[in-house]
Amino acid sequence: MRRILIGLLLASSLLGFSQDKLLTIQDAIRGFQLYPKGLYDVQWLPGGQWFSQLTISESGQTIEVQEISVTKGRNISVSLDDINASLAEDTKLKSLPRANWISDKEFQFMSNSQGYAYHIEKKSIRLLTYKNTFNVNTPQLFSDGTGYVAETEKGLAFDFNGNSAEIKSDIDGIVIGKTVHRSEFGISGGLFPSPSHALLAYYEMDERMVTQYPLYKLADTPATTNMIRYPTAGAKSHHVHVKIKDLRNVSDAITIKTTGDPEQYLTNVSWSADEKYVLIALVNRAQNHMWLNKYDAKSGAFIKTLFEETNERYVEPEHAAIFLPNDPSKFIWWSERDGYNHLYLYDIEGKLIKQLTKGEWIVTEYVGMSSDAKKLYIVGTKDSPLERHLYAVNMKNGKMDNLTQTPGVHNITANSNCSLFIDDFSSTSVPKQIRLLDGSGNLKEIIYTAENPLKDYKLGAMELGILKGNSGEDLYYRVFKPINFDSTKKYPAVVYLYNGPHLQLITNKWLGGANLWFQYMAQKGYVVFSIDGRGSADRGFAFESAIHRNCGEKEMEDQLTGVEWLKKQSWVDGDRLGIHGWSYGGFMTTSMMTRHPGVFKVGVAGGPVIDWSLYEIMYTERYMDTPQENPEGYAATNLKNHVKNLNGKLLMIHGGQDDVVVWQHSLQYLETAIKEGVQLDYFVYPHHPHNVGGKDRVHLYEKVSNYFFDNL
Repeated sequence: MRRILIGLLLASSLLGFSQDKLLTIQDAIRGFQLYPKGLYDVQWLPGGQWFSQLTISESGQTIEVQEISVTKGRNISVSLDDINASLAEDTKLKSLPRANWISDKEFQFMSNSQGYAYHIEKKSIRLLTYKNTFNVNTPQLFSDGTGYVAETEKGLAFDFNGNSAEIKSDIDGIVIGKTVHRSEFGISGGLFPSPSHALLAYYEMDERMVTQYPLYKLADTPATTNMIRYPTAGAKSHHVHVKIKDLRNVSDAITIKTTGDPEQYLTNVSWSADEKYVLIALVNRAQNHMWLNKYDAKSGAFIKTLFEETNERYVEPEHAAIFLPNDPSKFIWWSERDGYNHLYLYDIEGKLIKQLTKGEWIVTEYVGMSSDAKKLYIVGTKDSPLERHLYAVNMKNGKMDNLTQTPGVHNITANSNCSLFIDDFSSTSVPKQIRLLDGSGNLKEIIYTAENPLKDYKLGAMELGILKGNSGEDLYYRVFKPINFDSTKKYPAVVYLYNGPHLQLITNKWLGGANLWFQYMAQKGYVVFSIDGRGSADRGFAFESAIHRNCGEKEMEDQLTGVEWLKKQSWVDGDRLGIHGWSYGGFMTTSMMTRHPGVFKVGVAGGPVIDWSLYEIMYTERYMDTPQENPEGYAATNLKNHVKNLNGKLLMIHGGQDDVVVWQHSLQYLETAIKEGVQLDYFVYPHHPHNVGGKDRVHLYEKVSNYFFDNL
């Protein structure tokens, strides 16, 4: 009943105002002032009774610290002038540093080559033991003020209580301390300090066997190349090791003794609470088998496999083990083994104690645990796939309570013992509200309510709803209607899509998860429609993995369900349909234009995958296996094989410095079109990577928009 009610409520959730201002293309793409304002860099201080934020005004930036342990607690403000008043002339700061809190009274920062701690009540400075000897730009400061680790150009650097060193390699193809495996499997960096910060685990990658790929520096005369290592599906991949360095001395790093195929994936690196062990998830190159292994942190020796997971499609561990704060012999593990992303409790020997969360929904975030360890706090989709709520989970019986009842998407920042939460939420009807909740979800204070930044603008009505796909799955859609909408008229429609793994377009947050370009097009008289078909994120394993070995097929089927709905609407001109997407969405746009010719009159494909055999190993082989194992799937999804079917206007756009979907994809497509005698339009941003950013993004979306204006 809950899902039905949500569907009805969303279907009637319209965003429309009677004001007269119109968006320019600059507003739509770079109009940051037209998005709801919020709080910046919100952090809880140690102890959990104060929180800080960065405030920005015409007079400058300040760090504002608010006490919440008592009603109307104190506020302390720290400005750049406050900090500089305590610094020597040659060490004064030019800009306000980020507050890295080491206590409820002090935060640390670096100036020139020295670490400092600033006392917010005494307004005084003291020297810390570490120095920026290696001139690093973005150090990862240790939370207790004892030092830092950082990436450097050739490796990593650290300082722990005055003991500093750099670990680097001058050998081309040996990469130290950086992200590996193309940032798949949840990997976002290559440095893993232990709980006490005295030990550091880090990645070392050998990619000398990986094929080099050229990126052209066209501003040089003559043009030069920047060679990158790019592992394509079915080809050789890099080899990765995990090493451990004791930061307290000058001893050499030890290597974790992982065995097996050197092309396997090492991910989800975590330390046991006592720092005796390191846990690493090993995934075979076929990505259908995972071993969670325990290693001795002192010698690097393999101790045991705690457990294994297999799946005939793929396994994709993305989260490191989380050790319980009150019981270091137990840890929480994320898994999709029952079809949905849930949490499981294990002991350090690999014994499964219990499944902590379950149901046909997913956990999207682990928030923390109560001080008595009786409650686990998570964010998940239990109430609706379109929403994110904070839940308290009883560790004993699994009972769950929703602590954020207001419909919408809730982003949670918890204090250390989860007795207080800062809830930053929005919905289709609420631009943004930031609230303080207690551990039971009771509202203590509304910290901030954003004004509607679009209140003076004429906007198209927005509707969220549910369609039933041919597979029987519920498919969520979002549609923007033109301003001055007249149901007796017929309007052209543009379908915006991604429909690939790890991304969900439609949510119950401000603008339904869209951006202002959708409203810009609505002001120009266009219907703009999106639907999250199978392959999209946050609907469970079966939904997302339905694309396995045949990317594009199930997605096109579900996109056509949306097209059928559009054509049934009396106010849509079914002969004037356009389609646009980027990356996986560019692949889908080109697929729809050539594998279902005639459905769309106009398409704009940005950064498209054209031939999956040219795309990176980790992502491609998960969803498609290798070209050698799945030749039929690769042939069917190779869009060069469908160029001759193009019926309509297609604009293809690519970044000349794209190191994600390399330029070769669209160039090969263009060459095939020439040989087939097929006309299409093509545009390159020579010095942009996979995404066109900055002020040039206005140029990009002016081109995209004009292509629809001129041809649809």
